[in-house]
Amino acid sequence: MLNVRLLLCGAVLLSGCDLIPRGAGLQSEVLAVPNSENGEEVVPEFAVEPITRDNLATFLHWPDIDNEHLRWIEAADQPNTRIVTPGDRLDITIWGTEENGLLTNPGQRSVTFPQTTVSAAGTIFLPFVGDIKVSGMSPDRARARIETEYEGALQSPQVQLELTEGPNRQVTLVSGVSAPGQVTLPHTNYTILELLADGGGIVTSFNNPQVRLQRNGTLYGVSADRLLGTPRLNTTLNARDRVFVEEDERIFLSLGASGTEAVHSFTKDTVTALEALTIIGGVAESRADAKGILILRRYPARAVTADRSGPDHPRTVFTIDLTTADGLFSADQFIIQPGDLVYVAESPVTAVQSIFGLFGSVLGINNQLN
Repeated sequence: MLNVRLLLCGAVLLSGCDLIPRGAGLQSEVLAVPNSENGEEVVPEFAVEPITRDNLATFLHWPDIDNEHLRWIEAADQPNTRIVTPGDRLDITIWGTEENGLLTNPGQRSVTFPQTTVSAAGTIFLPFVGDIKVSGMSPDRARARIETEYEGALQSPQVQLELTEGPNRQVTLVSGVSAPGQVTLPHTNYTILELLADGGGIVTSFNNPQVRLQRNGTLYGVSADRLLGTPRLNTTLNARDRVFVEEDERIFLSLGASGTEAVHSFTKDTVTALEALTIIGGVAESRADAKGILILRRYPARAVTADRSGPDHPRTVFTIDLTTADGLFSADQFIIQPGDLVYVAESPVTAVQSIFGLFGSVLGINNQLN
């Protein structure tokens, strides 16, 4: 029986690691560099960067992975008035004090002209005075201008003017709200938040919604959260602007001894490593190595530098030790980039405990044999 015991125990000790099912590699295994067969120095295929207080400032200045950096247009104060523009329609009625005047028939004191459309040149044509420039004026100023033009032809003329905005005054709310469609600019200081509110608000199912503005062939973008929290970003809309809202498409991944192994969306504009660990459900307490939190990132070749202004290798592994205060504080400042892989290594203690468990099982079998 002694021989049986020795054989079984030896098998466990020699091949214990092969017998233990693990969901992740040890940190030493993940970061291992293969040995050279001819004895020459092996150049690592990746760089390893510990996330600490000393290195954090350097990492924060390295290039972002997200190539799409959309600009945004800040708000420009405009008078909260209506302005006549080409394509608008005007209903004009002229009142006079005398009967049987130049524009009226006997017994009439007023005349209403057919609805007039402001031309591309910004003018309208009126009988006896010809073309009058009205674009760029408020309705009250345009009315006063018409009265002035008729003072030489009528006695004490009074003008009544009603403005109907034309199709050139519309903006389009494309998608991402409860009621998309075309909206006519009600005044010159109509903002993007007013438009989103008039469209019924952003749909609540979106994750970190992103607001997009198309203007004159250029696309601008900002997150809804930042737009709501920064008044100066509530930009004033122009005619023919197109606005839509979409979900944040950026993702990062989690693998290993983490709470979940999945693809995760960014919940806000900036996610730190510590927040990412929260999003993935933390680490598996029974088998994770708190010293072995790895963030694997691939940089574009153009970002690689030799002076620490950027990574020195396109493949970079950042390491975090959550068992120290420095590691915890630094993890709360290190920024996750789109496409990052958060990898939680297996704890070596777990492997040792599993070996001893198997060793105990062998002893139990041996005792039964005795």
